[in-house]
Formats: sequence, C-alpha cells, structure tokens
Amino acid sequence: MAKTSAGLLPFRRRDGALEVFLVHPGGPFFAKKDAGAWSMAKGEIEPGEDPLAAAQREFTEETGQNIAGAFVPLGECRQAGGKRVIVWAVAADFDANTIVSNNFELEWPPRSGRRQIFPEIDRAQWFGLDEARRRINKGQAALLDALVKRVTAGSAPIPSAT
Repeated sequence: MAKTSAGLLPFRRRDGALEVFLVHPGGPFFAKKDAGAWSMAKGEIEPGEDPLAAAQREFTEETGQNIAGAFVPLGECRQAGGKRVIVWAVAADFDANTIVSNNFELEWPPRSGRRQIFPEIDRAQWFGLDEARRRINKGQAALLDALVKRVTAGSAPIPSAT
C-alpha cells in the first residue's frame, strides 16, 4: 500500500507576482539534482494523526518555521512512486535563507558500513510560478494550478512582500 504524506505550500505576492515556497531534499541522492527535484515541505502522516496537523509538524521539522493562518485545502496528488500527498496552501512571508532542517542518518556510501548525517532539506527558495513548475516534482505540479485557481477565485488571501 502506498504511503500518504501531508504538506504545506506557502505562497505570497512579490512585485505583483505570485510566488511559492519550495524545498530541496538533502542527502546524496539529490545533491546534483535540480529540475524536478524540488518539493513542498511534506512528510508521512502517522497512524491516527490529523493530516493538517501532520503537514504543520513536517513543515516545522523540515524548515524550523511555524506557520499560522488560514490553511486552504488544495487536494492531493500522486507521485511517480505511488505516494499520495495531501496539500494545503497558506499565505506566508519569511526569509527562505533562515530555514533550519532536521537531519537523517544514512549508510553512505552504500555497503561501506559508514553512517553519515544529512539535512532532510538542504535549501529552500521562493519561486515564481513558471520557475516553480520547472523545478517541482512532476507529480506535485497540478497543485500549483490548484493554488492559482483558489487565489484567482479569491478564496485565499495573498500577503504582499516588500
């Protein structure tokens, strides 16, 4: 059975354009990958856990940021490996350079017996929609369109950054 994750897609308006906050996975498997490797901050929902609470917990663990506000459901997507991802948008504005990620341990190189610690997220950035579509995991791209629909329908307030 495919795993289910929950995530948040922070958004803001900068110089009149809509921007979204994406994260790049840390560790050796993604070190040299860019286009198609970025994602919304997300993580697995624990048994019995409320999906929105899981999304908020994972966002804080991966970025060190706590976000409050009106969480707008964007729906869900399925990634290439079958993982189901449920996502909420939230209006926010913070410095992407201030993220502090949790870490994970991995045997690296494989079969070396050597354990190394890597950040779960090695960088984060605000992107305009065109650039976000180029960089985001292809399975999550439809959620950018869902965000645009919600914002243009006026159901999600957009903060203006200066």
